[in-house]
Amino acid sequence: MQVNPHLSERSKLTDTQMRDFIVNGYLTVKTDLPRSFHETIYRKTQEYTEKEGNLGNNILPRVPELQAVFEEPVVRGAFTSILGENYAMHSHRHPHRNNPHSDGQGFHKDSYWGYQKVRHHCPRWAMAFYYPQDSPLEIGPSAVLPGTQYYDTRITKNSDGELAVSGEAGTLTIIHFDLWHRGMANLTDKTRYMMKFQFIRMDAPQAPEWNVTDPHWKLGDTDPATPSHQGTWRHVWNWMAGESNGASAHPTNGNLTKHITALHNDDTAIRSHAADEIGMFGEAGTEAIPHLIQALCDVYEPVRLNAAYALGTIGAPAIPQLIETLGVEDPIMRRMAAYALAAVGAPAVSALSEALQRPEDVVRVEATYALAQIGSAAEPAIPALIACAKDEAVEVRRYLSEAFGGIGPAAASAVPVLCDILTSDDDGQARFEAALALAQIGPAASDAVPVLARVFTDENRYVRDNAVLALKRIDTPEAESALFDYLLMARWCPVTNRESTF
Repeated sequence: MQVNPHLSERSKLTDTQMRDFIVNGYLTVKTDLPRSFHETIYRKTQEYTEKEGNLGNNILPRVPELQAVFEEPVVRGAFTSILGENYAMHSHRHPHRNNPHSDGQGFHKDSYWGYQKVRHHCPRWAMAFYYPQDSPLEIGPSAVLPGTQYYDTRITKNSDGELAVSGEAGTLTIIHFDLWHRGMANLTDKTRYMMKFQFIRMDAPQAPEWNVTDPHWKLGDTDPATPSHQGTWRHVWNWMAGESNGASAHPTNGNLTKHITALHNDDTAIRSHAADEIGMFGEAGTEAIPHLIQALCDVYEPVRLNAAYALGTIGAPAIPQLIETLGVEDPIMRRMAAYALAAVGAPAVSALSEALQRPEDVVRVEATYALAQIGSAAEPAIPALIACAKDEAVEVRRYLSEAFGGIGPAAASAVPVLCDILTSDDDGQARFEAALALAQIGPAASDAVPVLARVFTDENRYVRDNAVLALKRIDTPEAESALFDYLLMARWCPVTNRESTF
């Protein structure tokens, strides 16, 4: 998306809306475009789909009116608040068709086009669900499980807790990419369309980009029937506000021993609450470290999540045991330790850099992942990450590119490494991540222009598309020339079809 210097502050989210998004993982807005506009989008989509099948990634050039939806101030303001003013629309988009009298879908998280891509707790990716027609419950709108963007597993059965994100024509819901969701059953005789578009944060947050009035995390009303994750929510809020990791706790003088005892209670809700409460102690909760480490493999995911972020707020004293946990046999426990180290932030970078030299693949994978989540504060790890460029573990190569992208322009010294991955790595996702990292490094990656121009022949469409994004972000005359050459070769006429070939 292009930066709009005239975007009104009133179009951006409020503190309350941002808190709701962090807690629940979704936000619904209503565009101001007339009903006739949405009817045109519906009619065209229906007509072209009947003739040509699902339009897939070509939905935007085929129905260009959709671009106006995403240029609406209320939509741009919401995405700017969540993903920063330089956010980008990804090339993967999909018109979801819910046929009359369908049975609906099961709950799922979107894949990254078949890749085993790691999930992000901080909103680096988001999706838009746009309805061009009225979408009451009976027509089968999308449904979400609020707050589940932080879970890898379903903690409820069947459709317990689901919320239909329905509305009039022109309604658009933004969701955290990892929120559990599904298409509901269509009980009507009408076809329902939902246009799904994806968006990426391109820059690390430096300051709040919403209409902030109070930069401090404060929780409003939440559903008492669902687990509380104050530590996680506070961490995400502070990250989005541009604060350093590990600075999210406000030390309390509560009864630490009581909460440590509660961590071993048979009741999952009590254990989850205890781990969350320990996170309020900050470094004063050091005594709880071994108990929280044990809780990283709790059978109930909310307990594991709260334990990880409690360890993150304890900070430096937890680092040695967390590094040790990166090598345990349990993969869930390893990943939770990586979440905790990412939450510790800058103080963990040195230990994570050393862990990149360990012989165990699983340790290097989790250490690289944690550094990628730390983002710009991981800059001192650049030499250690560069040394992993030929790592035999493909996950390491994927995550190190993601780490360079998260560090941003300061990772310019990694551009040759990223170019090498882009042109020679056998793994499509590693190449995907390398091209995206070059886009996030931006003008400082100008030496990559010749390589980016060559990868327009890559077999993976999203590697090619990320190369386009990188050239756009580099924005030099050489990058512009490469983009125009590609456009002249690959341009596609959206009105050419079997009935009109010229």
